[in-house]
Amino acid sequence: MKDAALVLGTESHYEDPEYYDRSYRRRRDDVRFYVRRAQELGGKGPVLELGVGSGRVALALAREGLDVVGVDLMEPMLERLRERLAKEPRRVRERVTLHRADLCALDLGERFGLVTAPFHVFNHLYDAEALGAALAVVRAHLRPRGRFLFDVRHPDPVELARDPQRVYKGRPVTRRGRRYHYRERYDYDPVQQLQTVEMAFVGVDDPTDFDMQLLTHRCWYPAELRALLGYNGFRVLEHLGDFEGEPLDETHDTQVLLCR
Repeated sequence: MKDAALVLGTESHYEDPEYYDRSYRRRRDDVRFYVRRAQELGGKGPVLELGVGSGRVALALAREGLDVVGVDLMEPMLERLRERLAKEPRRVRERVTLHRADLCALDLGERFGLVTAPFHVFNHLYDAEALGAALAVVRAHLRPRGRFLFDVRHPDPVELARDPQRVYKGRPVTRRGRRYHYRERYDYDPVQQLQTVEMAFVGVDDPTDFDMQLLTHRCWYPAELRALLGYNGFRVLEHLGDFEGEPLDETHDTQVLLCR
């Protein structure tokens, strides 16, 4: 069972989906990549997307004529996706099926040609046991020749070595129609390999209007990740460093893996 801090680090960043969407609205390279690869790998059946969130990737897939079964644990994100779907044409709405579920305990009774977990979903699996449980779910939902495509962060030693007492100032942000000063602080536990970002929001007009989010990621190192994938029955077909197809090296901040 996760402790309270890990629960906050898993959930609090996703409890305000409107702000989440605004924060990542310019992140498009991964969306184009998943659409392109889904068209290549998905076959005729639907794509299973783990951690569908507010639908950044799923909506793009559906608009391109692909059926998507989306799974997420966070009801606010799913509700946001339902709101976005309601504004889409019927042909798009009918291509998306949603389930609220824990990806480590999912059983849809269906197999897919392609399973995906975009935008660092597996960074919220905090140890090898959780990773193994999630991979067992993926394995159970893949067709015999199916593929698993996902991305996680590539740990940056400079970032992980940041002083946990230092506060970094960002530009003011808008949340729920109000302006906030934004601050963040980084802390890294090298034993558990957990990085936590503490995000603070202080009202521009009212300093007593204060909120905080925690975002905790497990740092999965490349060789470690390949070993654990192999141990859990997966063969890594591609291990990329970006969404343009470049092989992973020390300059990349992302790992993209295609497995079977």
